[in-house]
Amino acid sequence: MSKKINASTTDKKRKRLVKVQVNTNPNFGKRPNERSIVELLQNGLINLDKPSGPTSHQVDAWVKSIINVDRIGHGGTLDPNATGVLPIATGDATRALGVLLNAGKGYVGVMCLHKPVDKDKILKTFESFVGEIYQVPPLRSAVKRVRRKRKIYHLNIIQIKERDILFSVECEAGTYIRTLCVDIGRKLKCGAHLEELRRTRAGNFLEKNSVTLHELKDSYVLWKEGDNEEEIRSTILPMEFLLDNLPKIVIRDSAVDAICHGASLAIPGVAEVDSEIKRNDLLAILTLKGEGIALAKSSMSSEEIFQKDNGICATTERVLMNKGTYPSIWKKS
Repeated sequence: MSKKINASTTDKKRKRLVKVQVNTNPNFGKRPNERSIVELLQNGLINLDKPSGPTSHQVDAWVKSIINVDRIGHGGTLDPNATGVLPIATGDATRALGVLLNAGKGYVGVMCLHKPVDKDKILKTFESFVGEIYQVPPLRSAVKRVRRKRKIYHLNIIQIKERDILFSVECEAGTYIRTLCVDIGRKLKCGAHLEELRRTRAGNFLEKNSVTLHELKDSYVLWKEGDNEEEIRSTILPMEFLLDNLPKIVIRDSAVDAICHGASLAIPGVAEVDSEIKRNDLLAILTLKGEGIALAKSSMSSEEIFQKDNGICATTERVLMNKGTYPSIWKKS
């Protein structure tokens, strides 16, 4: 059984529209794939496969110790007994973790029914939970326990063995899988609980590309010993990987430092813009080299940005790049 609805608009394939042809100064900034390992360690991402047992914060502490960095953060907390994809940001990349708050998630889990139920009834009940649902966060959650609406994009039964149901689910951020199982059990009038859970996706972080703590440790030690740089490069990703699913505006070098100081983006600074941007969309502002400068809210649509010659097209929400990376040309003007 499998029923699906369209997932988040962040998964759209967008076209890049060139507003004006300009060049970038090679003396400032650096393309993300050209950063040194030391630079990646201070502004990078790790797609970690969390083991069962420790809390997400305990995993943070272990990663911090393994790669010897000052600042670590994770996106999308997993319960201690849950396993799977836990995105970890290092150093300055922690500034961009908010992107994952709205990113869709994928899981595989085992739900245990408290009483035997007819298979056809189980199938129909699972199908009824695809689409918009309402949930109340569990007692142990860190958020206010109020009724909230969430979307289930895909809910599939993989196997039924007596009272145990192996299932996969793709859902909107903020969906509680433990609560989903309880609600399904309530509708089946038999009761149910979540027995096991593994996260297979968080935004564009996928299970197949994740690394274990042991693999992270091995790649770091090999690099420190001077034996293998390629392995650690595949383990620690540039911060910009976190921005892949967002619509983007690419700006001139001369506008970069103004954005780093929190300024709004004016149209004369725009070089390229992605298609299908709507007003109030969350987007990423990039340099011509592909470096993440800031997260911003669009004030205009793609068509307006492309056609107009002046006006504010985006307001800066979160600065990602350090001030002074590019020269302060904007001050002179």
